[in-house]
Formats: sequence, C-alpha cells, structure tokens
Amino acid sequence: MKKAPIRSLLGGFSLFILLLLVLEGCNRQVKKPKYILGDDTLTSGSIQISVDESFKPVIDSQIKVFLSQHPKAQIIAHYKPEAECLKDLLNDSIRMVIVTRGLSEEEVKFYEDTLQFKPIFGKIASDAIAVVVNNKSKDSIFSVSDIRSMLNGTSGYRYQQVMDGVNATSTVRFMIDSVLKGQPFSSQVVAAKTSEEVINYVSNHPDAIGYVGVSWIGNKEDSSQLSFLKSVQIASMQCANCDKEVYVKPYQANIALKRYPLIRGLHYILKENYAGLGKGFANFLTHEKGQLIFKRAYLVPDRMALEVRRVNVNESNY
Repeated sequence: MKKAPIRSLLGGFSLFILLLLVLEGCNRQVKKPKYILGDDTLTSGSIQISVDESFKPVIDSQIKVFLSQHPKAQIIAHYKPEAECLKDLLNDSIRMVIVTRGLSEEEVKFYEDTLQFKPIFGKIASDAIAVVVNNKSKDSIFSVSDIRSMLNGTSGYRYQQVMDGVNATSTVRFMIDSVLKGQPFSSQVVAAKTSEEVINYVSNHPDAIGYVGVSWIGNKEDSSQLSFLKSVQIASMQCANCDKEVYVKPYQANIALKRYPLIRGLHYILKENYAGLGKGFANFLTHEKGQLIFKRAYLVPDRMALEVRRVNVNESNY
C-alpha cells in the first residue's frame, strides 16, 4: 500500500478546516437591529405613539399642526398612564412615547441589547402640576408641606384628595417621589380615571382638591378649559425660590424661574434607527413651530429662549 505524502495530508486537513470555518460562518446568526428601514419617511407614512395622558391637550395640538403641514402622514396617539407608555417601548407597533422622564443608563443598555440600537430621547418642555380647588372652596393657597400632609393623612385640612389614578401615572409618581418622598398615599386619596375626570370631580365637590397637568387647565384660549374654570380655580403654591413668603400660580414665568414648586419635564423617547416619521415628528417638537405650541399651551419650551418680563398680574383673573 502506498502512503499518502505528508504535503497532501496537510493540504487535505487545511481544506477541511477551511470548510468548517465557512460552514460555521454561514450558520452563525448575525444579530440585526429589530427595527429596520420601514415604508415611512420624515413626512409621510403612518406610526403609532403612546403619550402620557396628562399631556393630551398639548400633544393633540402638536399632532394637528404637524399633520396639516404633512397631509401624507398619519400619527395615531394612544393616551394612557406613564408606566403603560414606558411598557410600550417593547411593543413593536409603538414607535415613540412621550412621558415625563428620559431613560436611565441601565434602561438604555437594556433597550440597546433588546433592539440592537440605542433609543433616542430628549427633553422638549417643562410642565407643572396644577392644584385645583372648587370655586366655593375656602382655601386656595397652600405650601408643599400642606399638600404633603393632606396626601399622607396627617393634615388638619379636611379635603378629599383626587389623583388621576392610584398608581402608574406620572402625576402619582411625581407626588410620591417629590412631595411625599417615598411615603404612601393616605387611604383617603381617591382616584379618577383621567385628568378631565379629576377636574369634573372637583367641580362637583366643594371639599375636593385635584392635581392635573397645567396644559389641562392653563390655556385660556381653549374653550373647553375656559368651561373648566367656571367651576374650579387654580390654587397658589408657596414660592420655592423667593426671598420672602410669596404664593404663586403655575404661570410660565414661575415655571421657567423655578418659583412654582411642582415642576416636571416632558420628554420624548424614539425607537427608530432610520429617518422615519417618528424622527420627523420629534424634529417638529424640538424646533420652532412645535416649541411655540408648547408655549401657547402654557408649558415652558425647552429648546427655545423664553423671554421673561416683569408685569403686574391680577391673579384673580387666572
């Protein structure tokens, strides 16, 4: 029997190894981004977004103006509690969420691992939580400590506290985190389903105090909000950044100068890795026209300068 030459054996072995490497490369699953190029563009197509219900009036206005400029676009907004919006980041059909916070480093890493790209997020405006009381209420000025004691049940005030839900909403989260410092609500705090229901409850109960985003109650150019102000009034809060004891309402200047104590941000979170309609809407929100809509809705635009002037204001007209 003839023995095969060493060179031939080595050549055959090398070819075998090469074939194994090729097969391994073919079988190896290459991770691709979960969201890839869609059939929408910056100004056309259809997307769905989830929005914190606290901001329905102003986001409705933003969408209306954006679509009037881009008739080939369709933005379907789902208004729900903030926690549900954040859960929707894992929903394939939801492209963007609009809530009161951005993402933590841990969350960015989680979504990067899940989607294979980093979501884009940024602050677009500042909002305030308005404290609303019935027009027949004897009290219309409060401090943060007053609100804290009413929410935790240690106050001498006998007002029914009304939130836009007992959990999961951005208003509830803010009041627990920033006012109660992690303490739970008293069992006397009741929940309405929406911000509008909070206002309706307060309007029908003289002993109730409600908490809603200022865009629900601050725009006097909105006919529905004018009707709200016939039965409720916006309470004044003790100034958080004043040299003397002053009580202020959630005017834009008081939000911008951080004089009003119940302030929160408004953020968008976008999960697109191409120039799609979500990015087009985000661009709109962060540029002049979108920022002016926030200004008109009595929020403070975050991406444009807001001039603050000293004027004499009759607070009884607010």
